[in-house]
Amino acid sequence: MCETCGCNITPGNEHLVRGDGKHSKTADGRATVEVLTSLLDENDHQALHNREHFDRHNLLALNLMSSPGAGKTSLLEATIEALQGELRIAVIEGDLETENDAERIRAKGVPAIQIATGSACHLDAHMVHDALHQLDLADIDILFIENVGNLVCPASFDLGQHRNVTLLSVPEGDDKPAKYPVMFRAADLVLLSKADLLPVLDDFDPARAESYLRHLASSVPFERVAIRGEQKALSPWLDWLRAEVAAQGRRRAAGKTARPSVQPDGARLHTHQHAST
Repeated sequence: MCETCGCNITPGNEHLVRGDGKHSKTADGRATVEVLTSLLDENDHQALHNREHFDRHNLLALNLMSSPGAGKTSLLEATIEALQGELRIAVIEGDLETENDAERIRAKGVPAIQIATGSACHLDAHMVHDALHQLDLADIDILFIENVGNLVCPASFDLGQHRNVTLLSVPEGDDKPAKYPVMFRAADLVLLSKADLLPVLDDFDPARAESYLRHLASSVPFERVAIRGEQKALSPWLDWLRAEVAAQGRRRAAGKTARPSVQPDGARLHTHQHAST
């Protein structure tokens, strides 16, 4: 990414590089790679701290990633309705601006914290940590972190979550796993969203989309979800959630945790491209 996207310096970590911040100066006073590498290291340190918070409260934290408009918020609304009374849910929403998505979630009776990232095209662990202070983690079974709509940057930043869920929507085309390998390699689950549109958009081939995913040496589940019409389908997604909540309980009983498949290739790409601008 170029410097204008603001994808490394965010509202959550800018205190580290502004003024007298910890990484405001480097050995030669100007080394970009050193600064950005330090920011990534600081992010990983904060992510570890976030994960300790989640584990201490025995909750499952999931990072939802996709391109803009793939249906993350709509899926969360349907999930909240389906699991009402069964699992306690909270949501952290990431967008460049507005509280629109958080307001939609709150309308379902679920706590939702909006993070406005400004120019940053992804959430980072510092922003998530700030949002945690506004939630009662003891009253949560699943914390969904809805990342900024973007098929590149979110895959490279650990937020402290346990699992990554990537949505691929039917209107996007079935070649996205091939075009955005870093994102799909990071996924612990890939959901084919808006599957109710398959009869209309018949140029999308689910088998071809899955084959692109498998070419990345990924063996993660690939499931269809639809929240509208006669094609409505949520069962595979809900079953996966229940299984992951149970697995988190077993991990905590054994004093263990889980880490997502954060992609170091993406982190290196950020550092090197910033350095060359």
